[in-house]
This record gives sequence, C-alpha cells and structure tokens, in this order.
Amino acid sequence: MDTSPRHDDDARYRALCSHDARFDGRLFVGVTSTGIYCRPVCRVRTPRRENCRFFDHAAQAEQAGFRPCLRCRPELAPLQRHWSTEDASAILAQQATRWLDDPAHWSDEGDATPAMERLSARLGVSSRHLRRVFEAQLGVSPLQYLLTRKLLTAKQLLADTSLPIAQVAQSSGFASLRRFNAAVAEHYGLNPSQMRRRAEPDRDRTLRPVAMTWCPPYDASAMLRFLGDRHLPGVECVDSGPALTLVRTVRLQHAGRIHTGWFTARLEPDAHRLCLSVSDGLHLALPALIWRVRALFDLDADPHAINALLHADFPAGDGLRVPGALDGFELAVRAVLGQQISVAAARTLAARLAERLGEPIETGHPQLTRLFPDAEALASVEPQVLGELGIVRQRQAALQALARAVLTGMVDLDAGADTERTLQTLVALPGIGPWTAQYIAMRALRWPDAWPVGDVALTQALGLPDHRSAAAHRTAQQRSQHWRPWRSYAVIRAWSGAHIPQESSK
Repeated sequence: MDTSPRHDDDARYRALCSHDARFDGRLFVGVTSTGIYCRPVCRVRTPRRENCRFFDHAAQAEQAGFRPCLRCRPELAPLQRHWSTEDASAILAQQATRWLDDPAHWSDEGDATPAMERLSARLGVSSRHLRRVFEAQLGVSPLQYLLTRKLLTAKQLLADTSLPIAQVAQSSGFASLRRFNAAVAEHYGLNPSQMRRRAEPDRDRTLRPVAMTWCPPYDASAMLRFLGDRHLPGVECVDSGPALTLVRTVRLQHAGRIHTGWFTARLEPDAHRLCLSVSDGLHLALPALIWRVRALFDLDADPHAINALLHADFPAGDGLRVPGALDGFELAVRAVLGQQISVAAARTLAARLAERLGEPIETGHPQLTRLFPDAEALASVEPQVLGELGIVRQRQAALQALARAVLTGMVDLDAGADTERTLQTLVALPGIGPWTAQYIAMRALRWPDAWPVGDVALTQALGLPDHRSAAAHRTAQQRSQHWRPWRSYAVIRAWSGAHIPQESSK
C-alpha cells in the first residue's frame, strides 16, 4: 500500500516531524515565517503546523515565493517520477518532465528555436496545449519547472564546486551571466557570490564530492553486483564489496562541447547518498554527468508506488532498482553483443571492442585506459575488424546499422526519448528484435514498463514449466499485465530470484 502523504496535509506534517527519508523528494514544505522551503529530512527545528505549506515539487514552492534551504539543500532531493500507461495527459506531462530534466536541453544558445518550442514539436502538440496539460498535472508551467531545475543545479554547483560563476551560469543552461544573476536575485534574494559564501564558507570546494540522494529502500550491493558482472576492463572498475564504488571513463556532450574524463561514484547506504568525484575535464559538464549518474543508479525511482504493486509477488525485492546507462549508444551496442550468449561472453566481446576502437585516455588509474567507442568509430570501421574480434556477421551488420541510425538522428537513445517511436525504429533495424529493443528501453531509455519478450531466464525465474516454449512466454506476458507500469522492476526482481511462484503466493 502506498503511504504517500501527497494529498493529506496532516499526513505530510507527520512525515515532516519524523524526518523520514522515505518521503524525500515526494514533498517539500514551505515555512511562511521564514520564506524558506525544505525537504522532509531537514534537521532544523520542525516548524509549527500553521506555518507550513506543502508542495509536491520544488518548482511549486519556488513559484509560491519560497527560497531553498541552505542546510537540507532541495537540489539534492530525488526527482519525482509518477508514471502512467493509460492517462494521455499524465503520459504527456511525464514525457515533458523527462525532457526538461535533461541538461542537454536547457540551453538555447546556438539554437534559433526556444526550448519550449522544441519540446512541443518533439511531443507533437501545440505549446498552448502542452502548457495547459503540464499545469494541470504539476501545478506549474513547463518554463517555471525548467527554471527551477536550472536554478537548483546552479545552486549545487555554487556549493560543491570552485567553478567560476560565469561557468556555473553556462553549465546550468543560462544564455548569459546577466540573465543568470537576474534570475538568482529574483528567486533567491541573493547574488551568486553571496549564495556560495553562505553555503559553507570554510569548505574547500576543489576536492569536494558532489552529493546525490535517493528515497529508501535501496539495495546498493545488488546494484553494484549487477554492474560489476557486466563491467568492461579498461573502461570501468566496480567494487561491490564494502567500498560500493564504480570508477569509469566517460565522454559527454554538454553546453556545445565534448568533455572527456573519469569519475568515481561511491554509494553510502546509511546516508541514502551517492558521492560523485570527477576529473578536471568533467567539471564543466557536471550537470549532464549528474543527470546520467542518477539514471545509471536509478536514484529517482519511487519505491513506494513500485512496491505497492510488486511486493506481494516479489517480497524480497523492495530495494532493487533498474540499472540504467551512462550512454544509450554504449548500452545498445552491449545489448546487441549480448544476444543469445552469456553475460560473461558479451562482456568479453565488448571489452575487445573497447580495446580495439576506443579512444585512449590517461586517467592515473591503471584499470582505466579507454573510452568506449562512439557511433562514428563503429560506423566507419571495416567489418572484417569486427570479425577479428569474434563478432559474427549478423551482429556486425546490426552494430553498424545501429551506429549509422544514431549518427543520422534516426534513432534517439537518450533517457528522454519517445519510447514507442524508438522501439519501432530499433526493431526495424537489421538484427535487432523485440527482446533487444525492450532491454534497451528498460536501461537506456529509462522506461519503467519494459518487458523483454521471450526472455528464457525470465520465464524460468517466474517458475513457468517448459520455460523455453512459446506458451511459457505468452503466459509470462499475460501475467506481467498485473505489474504495469512497473514491469521493468518486476524483470529485475525476477532475474534476482525475488519472485514467489504464483501457487505459493496465494
């Protein structure tokens, strides 16, 4: 049962008094006596009930005139993810928020079409209709939502990095320093330099990790084990033991530039927190990297809504999340390589590909020597080179068709992509079937309702007899309807062995 206090202010106040991390990101409280809004985990003295106004989103609190708390830092809260597969207005709003949350879409610099017009065109609706639906669903306009995301990102960069203020403005999607200064002053009543001084004036920001939080429960060990089983030597290194760390190289495009480097992500389960340390080359791309790391570790999932639907069938899986991807193209390549072979064999092929075609990079880590090859490298390589790596002809054709589709813009593998359109495009490519397309949607597109069609391990995990048969796959598909819109989470739980067979759960 979902214990959300979203529409009950008395329940929200009880959640605030308890400082319960399960409600982090799901509500914010504005305190009328101070003009500040906080997360429910804030450790300042709890305000009086009559001084509290409750909001579902930080953008609502800022629209109402409240400023973010400098202690609990609302910019660190998980992003809300409410999903629907049936309500057209809810689907449109969730598609819009996914696009607006991605820093790749924030800046209008170098693009004659403003962001809202690009978003409306992408969704196939008018700007007026989008605004009307968005305001009905979220209580703020798309522009107000976007401005809050940009301002909170800038606030985090001011607090956690030593980037010059002009670079903070650019990295946060502001077209000019003047516009940035004006927006900060109007919404927060301070200029950027004052915000930086008030954050933690005595703290050295040059070596400070960037923090991100999640809403518990979260099985950090399971997440690192999944990533560790699939890690690529030379590109990444995973410690799923006590350290709970991922170290890897990355290539990012942000604010019109390509940035390369490496980072360390360390999970701290007791604090419900991930700490991110980055190399110098990634400082200007921090917003994009934070966004992708949040997706990789699925930090913004709503475990309350998911567990309300899945707990009865997967009681041991409440803390499991769906591992994402830092780069959609990389994930798709690895999915194609993994067709009909073991995880270990697929990892071996991907490691050979990275070693042969990946750009060398100096990191100071002996385990990290390569960037994963991009679409251009894979599209231009001679097929026999792929054959020398042990990749069969059918996979060679699929990989190069995929790379060309990405280069031409025919297929979009970003987390905010239109899922149905991308699925249709993927299965039209040679060598990519429904299973591969759904797996890509689950991990790269962050689609919570993916279902890998015909997955033998899945039907076996669900305890279906003759699990390789078409009848078993049909039964699994029928049974999965009960788990919508969270079938991706059901898949991860079934693969992990958390499922109770249907007969036993009655």
